[in-house]
Amino acid sequence: MTAPEALYQSNLPSLTLRARGKVRDIYHIDDQHMLIVTTDRLSAFDVILPDPIPGKGLMLTRISNFWFDKLSHVIPNHLAAIPLSDIVPDPTERAQIEGRAIVVKLLKPLPVEAIVRGYLIGSGWKDYLKSGAVCGIALPKGLQQAQQLPEPIFTPSTKAAADQHDENVSFEKTVELMGQALAEQVRDTSLRLYKEAAEYAKERGIIIADTKFEFGVDEEGLLYVIDEVLTPDSSRFWPADQYQVGISPPSFDKQYVRDYLETLDWNKIAPGPHLPKEVLAHCAAKYREAEAILTGS
Repeated sequence: MTAPEALYQSNLPSLTLRARGKVRDIYHIDDQHMLIVTTDRLSAFDVILPDPIPGKGLMLTRISNFWFDKLSHVIPNHLAAIPLSDIVPDPTERAQIEGRAIVVKLLKPLPVEAIVRGYLIGSGWKDYLKSGAVCGIALPKGLQQAQQLPEPIFTPSTKAAADQHDENVSFEKTVELMGQALAEQVRDTSLRLYKEAAEYAKERGIIIADTKFEFGVDEEGLLYVIDEVLTPDSSRFWPADQYQVGISPPSFDKQYVRDYLETLDWNKIAPGPHLPKEVLAHCAAKYREAEAILTGS
């Protein structure tokens, strides 16, 4: 199968660019809708790397759309039922974004990322070793690296700019930012989404160790899940048949890239280093494998 041509940055002259994020380009449509294009850019340690992964945006879009549909009984999502051809009628212009662009409702994004952790790994493991807690949530003594937590925990963080690092915040801080009722709704919805997805994925051989969700509200205050859902970019996926408590398991996500970057003399500040072709190819293969297992495609 021929690898798709990489898209590092979209260019849509017929629309007004609103913003470029770490991975997504966002365009204005009207006062109720916008267009989100998922590029092949890759970020690690909150730094956008100079080399794209061909086809990554296509895979992320398909995986997110799969979960949006599967979990629609839990919470509505931001997808709008408007064909891409209605928004970008020129076929040449549309060709660069076909399969990686979605038309979405224009909602007010909430100021935190909703992170759910089901296993003790990454920054959570480092936090636990120092304090016996993760993001201020006390955990039982004697837990090991990659061990499943007694119950998934909600550990929100602030949303940083493209070249800045996110910061963990307490649940109390989220209450200050958005009010008690909405903070509780975000927490409870995040935990339910994670639990349902984790159960589904585990039956198919993937452990979802942790993930992050983003939410927005409409003019009536109705909560929606937005951005991306349960992709290899927003989650940590492990092969269940290789999972072992006490070690950091191999993964289906960009952890392979993070591990490679840790071997370099790089201070994790932009600009990021170039990646060897074999690292890019391995990461792309892991994304494809995760998509096939989760969606059955």
